[in-house]
Amino acid sequence: MTMESHSITPWYKQFWPWFLIGLLFSAISVSTTFAVLSVRSFDGMVQDDYYEHGTAINMVLAKQRRAAELSLAADLRIDPLTSDIIVDLEGEARPERLHLELIFPTRGDRDQEFTLEHARDGRYLGQAPDNLRYRWYLQLQPSQEDPEWRLVGEADFPSEGGFALTPALPGRD
Repeated sequence: MTMESHSITPWYKQFWPWFLIGLLFSAISVSTTFAVLSVRSFDGMVQDDYYEHGTAINMVLAKQRRAAELSLAADLRIDPLTSDIIVDLEGEARPERLHLELIFPTRGDRDQEFTLEHARDGRYLGQAPDNLRYRWYLQLQPSQEDPEWRLVGEADFPSEGGFALTPALPGRD
């Protein structure tokens, strides 16, 4: 019988230790990258004063109830070529100016506010920025400070059609 001698190679010349070390270092680098990104980027959805926002919901509902009492509804259109905002307001209230807020769903720094001037017979006009895109929440009210009523809706821009703004009370279809 012959004795075969198998020479055992050192660990650093084998494949599996380097593969496992590579997995470890890739996990560390990916987790470090995500940790740095999470610290540097601000999450606009988190509210510091969530309790105050929660208690203010009754005031918001009262404004929407008041809009329903006044039989208010509006149709909003933004011309994709000229960026003109056109709001046709129906109901018993006709203020001289309307305040329109476009609220971006995920980033508070992209929210926009506009003042619309009364043109005639419930039609209000204003100017939007060019190239308005994506989905937005809409709020229409008579003034910025302590408005009497509020209409809400959603829009996806650009669009040729109009968007309905209603009181949107909970429990109503």
